[in-house]
Parts: sequence; C-alpha cells; structure tokens
Amino acid sequence: MPAFDPAESTPPFDFVLMQNGAVSLYWDLAVLDDACIRLSALGYRVVRIEADAWCDAASMFDALAVALELPGHFRRNFDALNDCLSDVAAGDYGLPADAIGLALVLTGYDSFAATEPVAAQALADPFADQSRTALLFGHRLICLLQSDNPRFDLAPVGAQAVAWNPAEWLDSQRGV
Repeated sequence: MPAFDPAESTPPFDFVLMQNGAVSLYWDLAVLDDACIRLSALGYRVVRIEADAWCDAASMFDALAVALELPGHFRRNFDALNDCLSDVAAGDYGLPADAIGLALVLTGYDSFAATEPVAAQALADPFADQSRTALLFGHRLICLLQSDNPRFDLAPVGAQAVAWNPAEWLDSQRGV
C-alpha cells in the first residue's frame, strides 16, 4: 500500500509538504496556523511547542518528552530521541490509532537556534530520519519549524535541505 494515493488528481497538503522533506520552515504564524488546521483536518495529531521557551538542550528534551508522551526510560539525548521516535514511527506510542501521522510544530525555533545552534540543528535529523521509517508503517511524521527571522536557515537534515513551505517559498512572500 503506498503512503499516498497516486490516483489522486490533486496531491493532499501533507504530500506537498513532504515532497521536499519531512522538516519545513515557516515564518508567518498565520500560514503556520493554516498548515496546522489543514494537517489536523487530514487526521494528524498536531503537537505544538514553544521552542523559544527552551533555554538549553535539557529543557528541549524535557519539553519533547512531555509533549510527545515519551516513555519514562527516555534518557534525554539525541540517540534516545531517535530510538523513541522510531517507536512513534512504528505506532507503538505517541500516535493515536486513528491518526494518520504526527506533526510536531516548534514555534520560535530561531530563538532556540541562536542559544543552542548545535542542538537546534541536531533536533531536526531524527525527525527527518524517522519520517522515512514511519512511511514504511503507513504513518507520517512531519516537523514544522517556525522562525521569526525570514532569513533563518538550517544545514541539510537527513541528507536533505530544509526548505521553506510552499506558501512562503519565495523570499518576497516572507518580506525579504
């Protein structure tokens, strides 16, 4: 069974997002809110976290553990996060049985990236990697990173560049 129906004449919103990778950048909160509504309507569990509240990697791991309902044995490091996300990708937890997928939405990501650039870059990798795994199980993982800086940029994650979402892809759409 394909992850998406190739017979659809118009690809669904999540397909459009994921064709450029599982991690997308957002600038305008209204555009992000619209994406969250659309993903929720498609059947995603949308988890929204204010990343600008994170002061360090420890607070990031703590917030992710709570928001994603990670198990008590989660050791709050990137290897453990990747392991737990592989379980989420397989549908073992963190993903309701009736959900098509999980959309993690992190607002103010540029603020966290300014404070913890290595952790901010490293966080996107397990989501990109486990998104591919989720597709093998018929699930979907998407990560939306909101930045107040329209020039915010991340190095490629999961061996793929992180692109601006389709509605804000052009610099002019972000006021640049």
